[in-house]
Amino acid sequence: MFHIIIPARFSASRLPGKPLLSIGDRPLLQWVWQSARASGALSVTIATDDARIAEVARGFGAECMMTSMLHNSGTDRIAEVVRAKHFAADDIVVNLQGDEPMMPPVVVGEVAAALQARPSVDMASAVAPIGSLEEFLDPACVKALRARDGAALYFSRAPVPWPRDQVEAGRPLSFAGAWRHIGIYAYRVRSLLQFSAWPPTPLEETEKLEQLRALEHGMSIHLVALTEPPPAGVDTPEDLQRVRTLLTAVSTQAQR
Repeated sequence: MFHIIIPARFSASRLPGKPLLSIGDRPLLQWVWQSARASGALSVTIATDDARIAEVARGFGAECMMTSMLHNSGTDRIAEVVRAKHFAADDIVVNLQGDEPMMPPVVVGEVAAALQARPSVDMASAVAPIGSLEEFLDPACVKALRARDGAALYFSRAPVPWPRDQVEAGRPLSFAGAWRHIGIYAYRVRSLLQFSAWPPTPLEETEKLEQLRALEHGMSIHLVALTEPPPAGVDTPEDLQRVRTLLTAVSTQAQR
């Protein structure tokens, strides 16, 4: 069994008030919560520092916990909830971002199950094959290097693995074997609390990737290989419109 905590904050530089923006007949955050509830989790909690989000979340039936306004990341926010709920050290908690309204419930459950099946592993996440050279070269697309057994070797915004023998004029001609990191995490509670107690590390600050802190401290991360990436989350107004179109179509089909 596992628990899900959804960190949600009102202040977003590119899309303020994002969790409360409407998609169809409900706020974005409600879509995330519904996906979480469909995953088989033992409990689902929304963690926020904003009373407006808490009011809306409780209005659609979600359990919501107010957290500090001083957290630097969603990971720190869910760690506060874990401490308040007194979860056991071996319990598994999934961090499902509050801007992922189209995250398939099966992916959430699969990441949690992968960690449950590996008692010596600290964290689990997911990867999917990179689908284009443009994506491979995009710094916003986080690449993951994965061992044969699924263990994470490294994460980078750079195009890795670099195809040394397939480069022309400094530009790679191939991206075969490259993985895109999918930003969903399952943690053992003891590992989460230890992770959140550490300050940022050099590689983390260089790449601006929080998961590198875990690797720099020797933590193990298992990466579940998905056959295709789930739909992207919402970061920009363009993302919001894309998701509105997709979810409206899904809702219309379901009503037929």
